Amino acid sequence: MTATAVLPLGAGSLPGLPASPRDLALAGPVGSLEAYVQAVSQVPVLSQAEEQALATRFRDHNDLEAARTLVLSQLRFVVHIARGYLGYGLPLGDLVQEGNIGLMKAVKRFDPGMGVRLVSFAVHWIRAEIHEYVLRNWRLVKVATTKAQRKLFFNLRRAKRHLGWLSVSEREAIARDLGVTAREVGEMEERLAGHDVTFDPAPEADDEGPVAPALYLTSPGADPAEALEADDWQDHGADRLRAALERLDDRSRAILEARWLADGKATLQELADRYGVSAERIRQIEANALKSLKAALAA
Repeated sequence: MTATAVLPLGAGSLPGLPASPRDLALAGPVGSLEAYVQAVSQVPVLSQAEEQALATRFRDHNDLEAARTLVLSQLRFVVHIARGYLGYGLPLGDLVQEGNIGLMKAVKRFDPGMGVRLVSFAVHWIRAEIHEYVLRNWRLVKVATTKAQRKLFFNLRRAKRHLGWLSVSEREAIARDLGVTAREVGEMEERLAGHDVTFDPAPEADDEGPVAPALYLTSPGADPAEALEADDWQDHGADRLRAALERLDDRSRAILEARWLADGKATLQELADRYGVSAERIRQIEANALKSLKAALAA
């Protein structure tokens, strides 16, 4: 999103403001972001009594116009919060849009009986939506998935603005403050220091840029020496197995072939009926033949 749209209102509305909170949060890039910021800064700030009256009307009578007025009165505050997240390299317009969604959620849940200003209640919802957006879009690979990791992500970034790589004592102090382990702090520090790299860059990519993993990740079958050794060993093993089978007597070899090499594996009882012995005797002959094969292959 390049900028949130600024659309005219109907009769009796303030000129130059969004048609509705949904239009504000979801409309396309009609005007510039600067025009939007200028427009929301002109919305009058409500007093606490006005907020209480409007919130009561929305809660008791589902007055959407009252909810709309509450949202519009706090839009400048959303812009102020969103500017604090510019360090993540994400467009301000997108940050504002996500914050507006959080504001609308806060207005929907605001209870005027709590006796607090709407801005004090809404700040947590606004930040929560922006946090989710930052975590979804800051990196291709997610750096924080659990609640503890998300808390660590934002707090550690703020701490590292004034510090280089953390010392052991600094890492342990941050871990105590945030209720995580020092190891988790170290892992998050490494994630923040890393950068996404294209796995298979386009041919016209700058040769002096970061080397893509596709150029240095090893392939299991890439070593010609290892491939030749494996082929030789396989051929050698097959020859030794063939020679060991030829040293067995005809019955032992036939039993092994019927039990292990045939497409349809014969049962012990089937072989016992064929040779006129017990199934236990067939099992013993099979075990002795396998033992002879193992000894020949290990020699």
